[in-house]
Amino acid sequence: MTNEKKNKTEAAALTSLIDALNEDLAREYQAIIAYTVYSTVLTGAQWMNIAAELKVHAAEELQHALIIADQIDYLGGSPTATPKPVKLSKKPEEMLRFDLDNETETIKNYRQRVKDAEALGHYALAEQLRKIIAQEQEHQHDLATALGIDVPKVLEGGA
Repeated sequence: MTNEKKNKTEAAALTSLIDALNEDLAREYQAIIAYTVYSTVLTGAQWMNIAAELKVHAAEELQHALIIADQIDYLGGSPTATPKPVKLSKKPEEMLRFDLDNETETIKNYRQRVKDAEALGHYALAEQLRKIIAQEQEHQHDLATALGIDVPKVLEGGA
């Protein structure tokens, strides 16, 4: 492969990574909004501890968004300002299920992002993503526990 062809291939891979990170950033915004809304509208004594935990999750998701936005900027991209759509429900179990599904998807995506970052030699980004994955897995565990179900398996990829 010529140097010019190699550079074009690497540039395309970097652009793809930036686009994927912007999708992740949009999902982090979605999580911030969902956790904020859900923590406010959950009512009843059985949901108070969970509502408080969702507020903690919202703050952690904001930190993730800041990290991802910084990484996108560092890579030469422009961070998105648009969240993915937030699903709403009047039923607490549905709200928690929406969050759990989003966390599971986020973990799967970040595991792929780790591979993509390392393939391009962006090891610091990969390490940042691994730290985020650890927190996302805690969120996933908290939500599954609140729903009284097993933590969903995330089989794709490995980080």
